[in-house]
Amino acid sequence: MKTVAWVTAITLVLDQLSKWLVVHVMSLDSRLAIDVLPPFLNFRMAWNYGINFGLLNGGTEATKWILISVALGIVLFVLVWLRRDPPGTLGLISGGLLIGGALGNVIDRLLYGAVADFLNMSCCGINNPFAFNVADIAIFAGALGLVFFPGSGSKRGKNGS
Repeated sequence: MKTVAWVTAITLVLDQLSKWLVVHVMSLDSRLAIDVLPPFLNFRMAWNYGINFGLLNGGTEATKWILISVALGIVLFVLVWLRRDPPGTLGLISGGLLIGGALGNVIDRLLYGAVADFLNMSCCGINNPFAFNVADIAIFAGALGLVFFPGSGSKRGKNGS
């Protein structure tokens, strides 16, 4: 489980550092937009009070705490799953990515009341209206990795942990 802890910590630091730099140092929260490599990469400030693509974007205090609880529940579920049926190294890395990303978004909800999304990418004549962050990338990659690199269905001992 050391691998999970390290990947979680690194993911969490990268996520929070990127948000701090973009929101506070680059003042994206007041500038709202910074073109980095248009149209491929732009910073667009978006406070997400809901889940992906703005779903459940009511912005109420109850919604915030429900989403924090759900995220922490998922973290706990993944930790128990990884402990009971440890996958190989790629599965442990995937679990760490998912956990680190989920915790990064929980921290945002606690600090800002919403998740700070700022990455916007478009290409090939398609204008993407959505923004995301490093935590979202980690959650997606981690979930995908756990699908492709699950545990064996039996205890493996300490391989990769």
